[in-house]
Amino acid sequence: MDNSTPATELCTEEDVSHLVHGFYARVRADEVLGPIFDARIGDWDGHLAKLVDFWSSILRRTGRFSGAPMPRHAALPGLTAELFQRWLRLFHEVAAVQPNQAMAGQACAAAGRIAQSLWLGYQMQRDPDALPAALSDV
Repeated sequence: MDNSTPATELCTEEDVSHLVHGFYARVRADEVLGPIFDARIGDWDGHLAKLVDFWSSILRRTGRFSGAPMPRHAALPGLTAELFQRWLRLFHEVAAVQPNQAMAGQACAAAGRIAQSLWLGYQMQRDPDALPAALSDV
């Protein structure tokens, strides 16, 4: 995104919603990630609305999301680097077919930072004395 272009011009709310819904449809259909998400999310409609707010805040700078994703993710048992990488690969696949590729590029960059941050935070929460390992490039 060009620094002179306001974030709200990068994409529309419809673009964001299409990306989020398309991506989480893929996550839910994934044989590895789907069961992990489905076991913890009882209200998918509500969760998707929250995720659209989250991504709208990131991509359009709307400020609609308030919350702290780190503690929720840190509390999950048994997460691995491979699971975060799988999530990120699916995200890139869905972003690659979005009509708005300017938004897709920004979304992929943000998703990479988010996955890295959640993975590092997860490791530090689990073993504060160990040096956390970064995710390898996806």
